[in-house]
Amino acid sequence: MSLEFVEYPAKAKHQATIIWLHGLGDSGDGFLPVAPQLSLPDDLGVRFVFPHAPVQPVTINGGMEMRSWYDIKSMDLDKRADETGVRESAAKVEALISHEIEKGIPADKIILAGFSQGGVVSLHLAPRLEQKLAGVMALSTYMCVPEKLTAEAKHTDLTVFMAHGSQDQVVPYGAGRHAFDILSAHNMDVSWQEYPMGHQVCGEELAAIRQWLIARLS
Repeated sequence: MSLEFVEYPAKAKHQATIIWLHGLGDSGDGFLPVAPQLSLPDDLGVRFVFPHAPVQPVTINGGMEMRSWYDIKSMDLDKRADETGVRESAAKVEALISHEIEKGIPADKIILAGFSQGGVVSLHLAPRLEQKLAGVMALSTYMCVPEKLTAEAKHTDLTVFMAHGSQDQVVPYGAGRHAFDILSAHNMDVSWQEYPMGHQVCGEELAAIRQWLIARLS
């Protein structure tokens, strides 16, 4: 089943796409207001796509059903991301990317972004895609099966923007740094930003994101 989404259309001729994945319990609508806030130059022709994760039971929340890219059975970081669920969601997001390419948007004009759970899926999928994307934005997130990256990665020259709150109580700061270290060890072009915040996105971070997106899509 294909993912439903909300979108923020390009202000001029559609030339680039940002696919932005939300976190646990949120929906595509949660990040939709970010698109106008970023006020990217109209002439970049950027369309934003904010997919909704499927609704499924989440073990750590007592089996309550909510939008989730994968089940979380344990808060231990090495077990937190359910690998099967991550791969299933990654396949659905890959279909969205393929659809953009079929419409004539080249892979090097597509950015994959994700917050928290969405970032896990983004970091998992982008290096494993056949096509190399313009970049990956991984916000307040961590990695699934980092030990399999070497064997499965098709691109280790990806450009990655990472940001994390130094006071994050949901995804510990150290988990973000661990992901940064692994990506760096694979010679990816990874930048790291940290902010005195919790599990959220702040204005200063959005300003840095805006600059990075313009640089990647210009």
